[in-house]
Amino acid sequence: MGIETARWDVTEHLDSSEAIAEFLEAVLEEGDPALLAAALGDVAKARGMTQISRETGLSRESLYRALSNEGNPELATVMKVMKALGVRLAALPSHAA
Repeated sequence: MGIETARWDVTEHLDSSEAIAEFLEAVLEEGDPALLAAALGDVAKARGMTQISRETGLSRESLYRALSNEGNPELATVMKVMKALGVRLAALPSHAA
């Protein structure tokens, strides 16, 4: 008898500003720009890509493209999207050994 699984969709859990901030903080800790772009895309989808498009002044198509797994958004795009999502980047000292 096999194990039954269900598809997990992160967008179903990004229902508050706190959840979004914690999710993006975890992604930023990974240090992978492609992962950040994809995560911003997930959050934008959870909030509504049309709304994010309106708030950033960027087309939905360009947002989908930039915030995909293969996307490589400019820093200006990342900052516009983060502002529209109500979160911001913060610089913290790294505690490298």
